[in-house]
This record gives sequence, C-alpha cells and structure tokens, in this order.
Amino acid sequence: MKLQHFHVEAADWAHEAQRADLLALRHEVFVQEQGVPEELERDDLDAHCHHVLARDDNGQPIGCGRLTPQHKIGRMAVRQAWRGQGVGAAMLRELVEKARALGWPEVSLGAQLPAIGFYERQGFSAHGEVFDDAGIAHRAMRLSLSTPKRPHRPHKVTEALPATTRVELALARLQLLRDARHRVELYAPLLPVDIYASDDELEQWRRLATSGRNTHIRIVLHDPAAALRDDHRLIALAQRLPSAMHIRTPLEDADLTYGSSYLLNDVGGYLLLPDATRPPGRGARHDRVAQAPLRQHFDHAWDRSAPASMLQILDI
Repeated sequence: MKLQHFHVEAADWAHEAQRADLLALRHEVFVQEQGVPEELERDDLDAHCHHVLARDDNGQPIGCGRLTPQHKIGRMAVRQAWRGQGVGAAMLRELVEKARALGWPEVSLGAQLPAIGFYERQGFSAHGEVFDDAGIAHRAMRLSLSTPKRPHRPHKVTEALPATTRVELALARLQLLRDARHRVELYAPLLPVDIYASDDELEQWRRLATSGRNTHIRIVLHDPAAALRDDHRLIALAQRLPSAMHIRTPLEDADLTYGSSYLLNDVGGYLLLPDATRPPGRGARHDRVAQAPLRQHFDHAWDRSAPASMLQILDI
C-alpha cells in the first residue's frame, strides 16, 4: 500500500500562480508527453470551469483536472512519477462531488482508450463509438449522479432526533450512520475515546467505507494526534481504509477556534453539538434546510485544511 503524500484542492483560474501551475502540468502531460498541439490544449472554457490541483507534501503540483459548464470532466493530468498512487482517483472524486453539489444529474468525459478501465472503476460507463481527439483515440463515458429511490416507508421532511443527554446523542449518532448511503462528514474539535467508537458505530463506519465506488467519508479533526495517542477505534479503522476515509486538520485560527461539532449524512441528516464537549445538541434524520449551513461550513473548512499526515501508517 502506498502512502497518500498528497492532497487535492480547488484552484482558481483567475489566480495567476494557480493558473500557471495548471497550465504547466497540462503542457507537460498533454503537449510534451502526448504530442497534443498546444493550440488544441488551450480553449476558452478554462475561465468558466471548476479546477482542481493535486499537490505533494511540499506544495508542488502533481495533478490537475476541470469541470466545465457543459457538465464535462476533462484535462485530467497526473505527472508520470505520481501515477498509480491514487492521485487521479482523488481528483476525480472531488470533481464528481462538485457536480453533485451543483445538483447536476450526470457528468460525462472523453476517455483515452487506455484510461477506460480507470474510469470504469470509478463508476463511469462507456458508450458510443471510438472517436479521435487531437490525434488520440477516445471514447465517451458518463456517470449518473441521481440517487436511486429506496423502497422504504415515506418519512416526514423533518424527523427530529432527541439529543439532550449523552445516551440520546449516542443513539442519534448511530441512527445517522445507519441512514447514510455513501457519504458522511464529521467535524470534531475533539474526539473522545467513547464517541463514534462503539461496536455498533464502528460497524456502520466500516459498512460505509466498503459500500462501493461512490463512498466519500470526510473527517475534520482539530487534534488528530491526540486521537492517535488515545488509540481511538475510528482512527484505527481510517488507517486501515485510507482510500475511503479521509481525515484533515485545520490550519487557520478561524477554524481552530470553532468549538462546535457535527455529523452530516447524504440523506439530509445532521447532529449538531453547539458545545462539542457536552450536550445538549440538536439534529434530525431528514432536514436538508437545517443541514445546508453546516455542509457549507464543512466544505469551506475542508478546503482550508491539510491532510492529517501523522495518521499515515506503513504497510510492512
């Protein structure tokens, strides 16, 4: 198992240094390595796209990709020395999650023929005939982002979760983990050893982490080193499943002084403790309106955080 000594971040085309990194990567991979004419590599869409950059632990750019207004993923490039280490998959997940957050029903791409297997492993399916793009054989691929309906009983728009005692909080956490399909976000300034660590909770974390290609578990911890020293069971699970469970730690004071904790899932459920150290809290199984500001806070905090490298382990 290779260690994940990189992170993926959003890139702003209007930012000169970030634009230069994107163009340098694309020139190296597409123009120099694959022989694509530079006038074909550049287009007028870049200023209107969502871009991502992968960087190594020293901040050097190692990969890039973009999401166009036409709902298409493209310009996926990874430096040769970093291929096969999960960089492309990590960038692709970020772009897919961005499209999902925008409410798009589907994303598409044109895959070079040798890369079709890679995209199929990420859930994309090929269709149509082989076509030529800049002298390279491609095939169209797409991924549906619509959530299939589940055959369960109808529920209210809002189902409040009791959260005034520690017992109620434990039951609420377990319920939200059980309700989750493929995605969970946890923001926790502290991670006491008795939180998110019961046998039932661990079983749900494990179920989610192994549920398939669309799994996306993100955790922000203020002090992951303390959780590691305490041998927290959730940290041990994340170390065993690093491709599905991603942990970051904040860098900025505005995030490090944030004293609340919360859990979010992908069916509109949330559990918020305004004071992360004690109840009461509030939550609901299905309330996307109340969940929305917490998800926005999480996404911003995630973008400002760095991978918790101290949690990486050697597979010897």
